[in-house]
Amino acid sequence: MGVEAGAQAARSRALVVLRMRSRALAVALLPAAVAVILLAGAATSHLVGPGWDTARWILTPLAVLVLLAAAGIALVVARARPAMSPTIPITEEAAPDLYRMVRDLADRLDVPAPSAIALTPDCDSWLEDRTHRAHGPPPAEEHDDIAGGGRHTHRRHPVAPVLVIGSPFLWWMRVGELRAVLAPVVAGTGPSAHPDIAAARRFVRGLDAAVAVASAPYRGPVSRAVLAGLGWVARLLLRNCRVHAAEMERGVAAAAAERAQAVDYGLRIVAQEQVGLAYAGWDRLLTRVALPAWRMGRWPSRLDAGVVAALTELSRRDRLAEGFASRLGERPACDLLEEPGAVDEAASLLAARLFHGGPAGPGPDWSPVGWSEYPEEVVDRKWRIDAARLHRVLDTMGVRPALGSTAPNTGGPTLSRVLDHLADRADHLADRADHRADRAGESPFTARNPEPPPDDEEDLSGTTPRSATLAARLSAELSREEATATPSPSATAPFTAASSSASSPATPDPAALWDDRTLPLFPLQPPRTARELLADHLTAMICCAAMDTAGATPGLDWLDGPTLLHNGERTADLAPKVLTLIEEGDSTPLRAWLAELGIRPEKPVRLG
Repeated sequence: MGVEAGAQAARSRALVVLRMRSRALAVALLPAAVAVILLAGAATSHLVGPGWDTARWILTPLAVLVLLAAAGIALVVARARPAMSPTIPITEEAAPDLYRMVRDLADRLDVPAPSAIALTPDCDSWLEDRTHRAHGPPPAEEHDDIAGGGRHTHRRHPVAPVLVIGSPFLWWMRVGELRAVLAPVVAGTGPSAHPDIAAARRFVRGLDAAVAVASAPYRGPVSRAVLAGLGWVARLLLRNCRVHAAEMERGVAAAAAERAQAVDYGLRIVAQEQVGLAYAGWDRLLTRVALPAWRMGRWPSRLDAGVVAALTELSRRDRLAEGFASRLGERPACDLLEEPGAVDEAASLLAARLFHGGPAGPGPDWSPVGWSEYPEEVVDRKWRIDAARLHRVLDTMGVRPALGSTAPNTGGPTLSRVLDHLADRADHLADRADHRADRAGESPFTARNPEPPPDDEEDLSGTTPRSATLAARLSAELSREEATATPSPSATAPFTAASSSASSPATPDPAALWDDRTLPLFPLQPPRTARELLADHLTAMICCAAMDTAGATPGLDWLDGPTLLHNGERTADLAPKVLTLIEEGDSTPLRAWLAELGIRPEKPVRLG
């Protein structure tokens, strides 16, 4: 370990953690030591008498029980599988240039090279220790190749951690920028190789894994009692170690940053700007573009390529990002991969699992979609499915074209049916005059079934009674559809990039080393409220009418997701008019907007 101040501070904190481990061991051995003394005293006729005999009868069984409990806890801490981040492993054959760059960077920093490289569908990079036997370490030759010691079959030093790289970085950053960003991360292998820091980390990870074991459900009463004691001891030790372990990690990070200052420091300042930009583009792409497709059972198979398009569009719109797109002429970091398309596909599927909870592999209800197919396969289908759900709910409510409607009695689904139902100004004004006193009562129109009051009164408090009722019914209908959905996170066989290529460079982890029962691990957005659902369904119905009566087409906006194109240009100012109809029951602004674009609400539309 180097002479950096952070490294010395990290080592001192690691020693504190190890001393706590030694104290815990001493406490466990104390009853046994006392029992040994009492038994030795009896054997030598020094500690005799009724009092000493009673003490021996009490302490000896107690010491045995304590030793057994301590041995059990130590066994669980040592063998429990530590948490492991879901990643896409990258072999050296799949990315020789990337491994070569990382190895050269480690040589410049004078630190051990990472033992392997993996990708994660997120804008972050870190080192992860996967030396635990449950993680199934890679073959020795892979470790030695990256570390530069392939000629030796026996290693005297511990295996270096795995370098985890955010996949969006490879597509957006240039090679030099990626090297600058990874420099402080790779530099962390130096302090990590110190025996004291490595031992302290293993102890803390073991305690954390033991807590997870103790918290596992579906146990019998005896097991629950035993695991409750195990969990109490593990949590107690974790609480005592928490501050020192956190300070140890801060020291390691400080030492790595100090060591990395000598490598590409000026370029790293510029590259950090790209990190923030990539994070913003990635978040926008997932929430606005990928999430609508995931909800429909389709997963975009080129998310990393999409983030480049999203950030290029951002640089075109935003003057703050001006000049960033000019970097695209340089060599992208994804060129360091042999087959970037297969890696992108595997990372895109993993992103869908982590952020949405999709199945592990493609199937009839979970298939990939390319960006060129997105407008027709996702946007058009989404709008028509939402419009069909809206009319289905109106059917169950007994809603028909209102008296005086301009819509001809064709019997087909029309936009006018929805507008006439929601634009009931008289009912809304009467309700406001009554100060919404009867909001939870019966709906102001005759329905086939009694209508319960909306669940989220606060969310629907600023809407008309008919909007609130329709929103509640839509929310209930969508909940029923989601409850009857058949796909589950582990319903299909695990997907690998090798399924699309005979010699794939990237495959998901060979064993289920992370628990997929809690998917999605990182939900992108909270569940949509009833008001948002009504706005989305009304917007979908308007877009269907525009496509069927005014020649509009579905489109994809890289920053805003599904969009409506009229005469090849993106339509605007629709959302405020939809909210006016929902909140005030006034359809005049929306009807004027429809007339301006030539959209005929009285014409039937095709539903999904």
